[in-house]
Amino acid sequence: MKLNIDNRSPVYLQLIEYFKEQIASGKLAMGEEIPSRRELARTLNINPNTVQRAYREMEEMGLIYTDGNMPSKVTRDETVIKKVREELVQDALEHFVSTIKTLQIPLEDVYPLLEKTYREKNGDKADGGEAK
Repeated sequence: MKLNIDNRSPVYLQLIEYFKEQIASGKLAMGEEIPSRRELARTLNINPNTVQRAYREMEEMGLIYTDGNMPSKVTRDETVIKKVREELVQDALEHFVSTIKTLQIPLEDVYPLLEKTYREKNGDKADGGEAK
């Protein structure tokens, strides 16, 4: 598990964000077992109560579930996963648009840059063409 904890926001929120990204991207599959609270706290060298809070909130969100004394697992509810994916995209878009507006870059100038960057990040160096 790779999680770079910073001081910008509470650790439990960073844990939740990490799990959201892992679940939305499919890196954590539906029904997959996640580390125990103690194991994760030990691995990340953080307070077990912090992990407990993150897990409790993720259970309330429907991201994970725990049956009795069994290990916690990623939800099998595709609707929840779709909602998380949409929230992450919306957050990224809001940040992106806010930055573009601050820089006063016209939207028509953004499209080619967005497409070029997207292609580069996906390993597709092909130029031109309309975004699909």
